[in-house]
Amino acid sequence: MTCSSCSIILPIKDQGLLKIRHPRVSLIPALDGLGMLSQKCCENGRVFRYNSRSELEQLVNGLARLPHEWLLHMEALVTGMYHVEGYEDWLLFSQLQVRLQHPEIVNIICDKSFSSHLQPIVDHKLNIIGFEFLLRPSHSERPFQPFRLFEIAREAGLHAHLDRSARISAIEKSAACLPAGIKRFINFLPSTIYNPVYCLNHTFETIDRLSMNTEDFVFEVVETEEIDDVSILHQIFEKYRTRGVSVALDDVGAGYSTTELMNCLQPDYVKIDRSLINGCHRSSDQKRQITGIVESASRFGGLVLAEGVEQMEDFEFCREAGVSLAQGYLFGKPEPCPPSNFVLSRVV
Repeated sequence: MTCSSCSIILPIKDQGLLKIRHPRVSLIPALDGLGMLSQKCCENGRVFRYNSRSELEQLVNGLARLPHEWLLHMEALVTGMYHVEGYEDWLLFSQLQVRLQHPEIVNIICDKSFSSHLQPIVDHKLNIIGFEFLLRPSHSERPFQPFRLFEIAREAGLHAHLDRSARISAIEKSAACLPAGIKRFINFLPSTIYNPVYCLNHTFETIDRLSMNTEDFVFEVVETEEIDDVSILHQIFEKYRTRGVSVALDDVGAGYSTTELMNCLQPDYVKIDRSLINGCHRSSDQKRQITGIVESASRFGGLVLAEGVEQMEDFEFCREAGVSLAQGYLFGKPEPCPPSNFVLSRVV
């Protein structure tokens, strides 16, 4: 079984062929109207030869003058003079445009030029029970903002590659710097997992290869777009749990991570968004929302974690309200390595 979103990323060569096709429209009349000479490559498809990166960019810019409604569904394929036999990485034309506009981001993803920083997660006694792994640049000369990296990767059709690589990188980092028994909270984008049985194989293969205990892992749902099909998330959760992995719902109380979604999915960990935690000790509305989340989570046995804690007064309220765990600058910033003297505590 193969998945184009999880397979190799073919590099854009400085010389090669640009193929385009449209599922419903013949492109020949429009291309003739633009004065763009081409040859037929397939049904409703044309091919252009280019001899430099600038020529390729000129071709793409010329094709961008086609009617907008055509561009929405037009696909493109760039091949070098020599390419992987039997493999064709057809993209939406818009995805090719983004890859050409942001070559530095594509290179960071292809080269896996990133690492993970660890931020501690504490219990009500301030013992560290685990760490969240957060994506950061691995080289100062190739900086990026994590949110922007994923945003461009999504536009370029590379977010599945990035999400999988970041997940594996975090697992490998945890094996190198954490003892057994400490929780490892690792983010994943559910929109990148099209078939849970296949798409999660890389995750479990990495854990098995490093002889790690799946029960030490907590995978967090992080989603910046509305989840249209909750049944897919249920399948993902089921796949994780059958392997002994816990699951968490991130940013509850903000954006698309609503309390309704929490009650539907019933995650093992419920992470309350920092917007509800910051200044909660002096806001009756925030207190009410936090208390409501704790009460809802208690009905299905979910452990509640407060994110973005920066004030002791907020932590104290959360602790009194029944929040089990906390994370934020009050306890430690994301760092390349865990503190050498952290106290290991276990959460059942």
